[in-house]
Parts: sequence; structure tokens; C-alpha cells
Amino acid sequence: MTFDSQCDLAALVYEPGEDPDRVLGEFAAELNSQGYRAVGLVQVGARGDGPRGLSARLVHSGEQVSLYQDLGPMAEGCRLDPGRLLDAGARVADALAQGADLLIINRFGQQESEGKGLLHLIVEALSADIPLVIAVPSHRFDAWIRFAEGMSVRLSCERRALDQWWGKLHGRGSSRAARPYVSVCEALK
Repeated sequence: MTFDSQCDLAALVYEPGEDPDRVLGEFAAELNSQGYRAVGLVQVGARGDGPRGLSARLVHSGEQVSLYQDLGPMAEGCRLDPGRLLDAGARVADALAQGADLLIINRFGQQESEGKGLLHLIVEALSADIPLVIAVPSHRFDAWIRFAEGMSVRLSCERRALDQWWGKLHGRGSSRAARPYVSVCEALK
């Protein structure tokens, strides 16, 4: 089977020190300004920035939501509040139900790799044939591929890669725009 660059499920794979949040945020803002409807959430700030460091912005409304869980000054470990994450996910699901051209998920993180978190949104989008892009840390890419059953495009953490993927999905800049194209991902659904 050949690699299908027009798959509607994309992983923006990032290494330590890369900024998938900036890349996804700018991409969503441009799509929305062009009349597309991108919905989802993108992390805002760095995890080490205290309570404000663990928050996300809803790309369809611009609203910022806290995902922070105060575990006390001596606590170590993840400060993600699973309840707040699920609340943000419910708001994204509501926006998705109103129609979307793209779903953006901020991370395939610990929660998602354990079958929790925002996985239900991925399933909803794929069931509705809505393209999806998710930031995946390189150390979790194998778990992502297992979840996606291999049906995912791997994108480098750069805007150009996202633009090319999106352009291929929409037939921009190619002779395919004149004739329908069924990707391998769509054919196997």
C-alpha cells in the first residue's frame, strides 16, 4: 500500500523544544479567517508556568480555559485536572455538533494513551468524516499509531507541513480538484 498524504487524520509529531501549540494555534486562526470552521483546543503557555501554564484556548471561540489542578506547593507530577479536560472536551463536542471543517486536539498525552481524555472527540470527528489534526509527542507516536491503527499521516511540527496536508485534502494547487479523490483512509472506513 502506498503512503496516503490525503488521509484526513494527521499527527503533528513534535520533539522536546518544538512548539506545536503555536503551530496549531496559528493554523486554526488562519483557517477560521478564511471562512473554514476549525474547532478544538490548543494548549496555551508552558507547563512550567504555574497555574496559568496549564490552560487551553478553544480555537472556535477564542476562550481560554484552565486545565490546572492545584495539588499543593510540594506536589510533583502532572497537574492536569481530568475533570476540567473533560469539561473542555464537552464544549468542543458541542461546537463539533454544530458543524466543523477541522478538529484540532492539543495533545495525544498520558490520558489519551490510556484510553481516556479526549479520545471520544477523535472518534466523533472520524465518524462524521471531519478531518482531524492532533499534536503527538515523538515518544508517544507508537501508541498513537496503535490507536489510529496505522491510518494517520505523520507531519513534522511546522506550519508548512500542515498547510500542505490541508491543501491536499482540499485539492488546492493540484489537478485533482477537478475530479473526486477518495483517500485510502476514506476507502477503508
